[in-house]
Amino acid sequence: MSNPYLCPNCKTNRSRFNLIQQVATPVKMDARSGDIIEQYEDNNAGPLHMTYRGPELRVQCATCGLVEEERMFVKRAQQQQ
Repeated sequence: MSNPYLCPNCKTNRSRFNLIQQVATPVKMDARSGDIIEQYEDNNAGPLHMTYRGPELRVQCATCGLVEEERMFVKRAQQQQ
């Protein structure tokens, strides 16, 4: 996070943000009750379970509330330079 941000929605906020770290926990759930049957570790969930491939970090504008990937805020700041 060594890049400046600019909110792509409100286009004014450059300094107040919430950084949201996403941590995926692979689990197997009971289809009827929703209870967790098994929680997998070390990405050893088996061949039918796709691992999470989304962003590790998301950013929320603390002015308007927009939540997006970090790259969106960085790109908007680069366009305004």
